[in-house]
Amino acid sequence: MESSSSMQVTIIVVTFNRSGYLSRLLDTISAMTDPPSRVIVVDNASTDDTSEVVRDSSLPASVLRYERLEKNTGGAGGFSSGMAFALEEGADWIWIMDDDVEVIPDALTRLKPWTEKYKCLHGRREEADGRPYFWQHRMNVSLGVPRPTTADPFSAGNFAVANVGCFEGMLIHSDVVNRIGLPDPRFFITWDDTVYGWLASQYTEVGYVNEMVLRRARPLKTVGLANHQVNTANDLFRFHLMRNRAYLAKYFARYGSLNRGQFAVGTALTFAKELYRCLFAERSLKGVPALLAGFWAGRKIHADRAWRPMPPIHSESCQDKL
Repeated sequence: MESSSSMQVTIIVVTFNRSGYLSRLLDTISAMTDPPSRVIVVDNASTDDTSEVVRDSSLPASVLRYERLEKNTGGAGGFSSGMAFALEEGADWIWIMDDDVEVIPDALTRLKPWTEKYKCLHGRREEADGRPYFWQHRMNVSLGVPRPTTADPFSAGNFAVANVGCFEGMLIHSDVVNRIGLPDPRFFITWDDTVYGWLASQYTEVGYVNEMVLRRARPLKTVGLANHQVNTANDLFRFHLMRNRAYLAKYFARYGSLNRGQFAVGTALTFAKELYRCLFAERSLKGVPALLAGFWAGRKIHADRAWRPMPPIHSESCQDKL
């Protein structure tokens, strides 16, 4: 592998109708002290002035590539397309992020030394108000639900081992992408990065490192409840959260990791958590029909015997550990 000082990084940004946030993100990328070799903006058929924002960016034309998709494919489809574009260009390292974050100026300087240990890693992010955010980097595979982060995962050291992924900051080597394939666009939104990181963990150790590299630019609407913050959601999220658990189960089954009984308990817990969100964060049960619709759509996916996972890009030795 190339040394961390000479490695080339391609940033992929997926955007949809948030040109204001995208403009801020591109400004922070252009101000990086250790800049990426390439930036690919994937536009999910925005109807605002996204194309003008990209055109007016201060990033050099030789660095910035803009791809507008014909329809909105969700975050999953956008990242799948973006990673395909990056591989076409021969990218080695691919750094993935949403449009509503900002990059800390020395982010890549902080991350690059860790690439000598990990081929898939995540740095840290702070909230829009400056509070540190601790990602739920471990999943209970039997239940198919994230383990709550109840303490600072870096209290005992500067890194932790993850078994899931997050597309708000995943840095991944093309070797891993070639083995596990592109992100599955069928997810549209939610669970897609969880599954992708889990797939990566089947071949290589996935790292979560104590390096602050991103800042969320868009404040989340939250409601305080005891010692927790509960985010509000929308019906699009609720539907896909429940439906896509079927895709999660399909991938687990592919790798011999599905316990159907325990996974069903995890699905019930996920439904209960969303009811909790509706009742306490949104003070309404209007989101219940979307949850039920997603659940029944998932049942159809469970029953689809023709369903297949995303294939590896290079199949030779795809079972080898990296």
